[in-house]
Amino acid sequence: MRTGFDFSPYRRSTVGFDRLFDFLESAARTDVGDNYPPFDIEKVSDDSYRITLAVAGFKSNEIDITARQNLLVVTGRKAENRNKDGNFLHVGIATRAFERRFELADFVRVENADLRDGLLSIELVREIPEAMKPRRIEINGGSSHTIEARAENDQQPQEERESVAA
Repeated sequence: MRTGFDFSPYRRSTVGFDRLFDFLESAARTDVGDNYPPFDIEKVSDDSYRITLAVAGFKSNEIDITARQNLLVVTGRKAENRNKDGNFLHVGIATRAFERRFELADFVRVENADLRDGLLSIELVREIPEAMKPRRIEINGGSSHTIEARAENDQQPQEERESVAA
């Protein structure tokens, strides 16, 4: 059974949406089975967001956060030395390496990252440049002009005819 979607008809009839279609195609290809580490995405305000990842057992020097253009990559690598002495009967706490990728919208940047109580919080802010923000355009209002109606065969305005008749 085919689960993908073919965007080629849309690619032929649109201009400038290549990045959107690439994102949708790559999202369809990604494996949805790997949910490690679990994460939340929270909208804090209109222009700020927070991504929180559960990374219990990782120290800050074992986690790398890389922000590229429109992409945030969080990787974790832990030196596996728990079972070297052989005393563990069961190893159930996940400390495997991971990589999480988040597609960021235009003008979204990482503001801060904090690791506390096994939760990695990444603060994101959307900063739209002044040139791209909507702006109000004032309408110039000069002196008002009155348009006078004329009869079809009359070439003079009504006021001129009254002054000529007087």
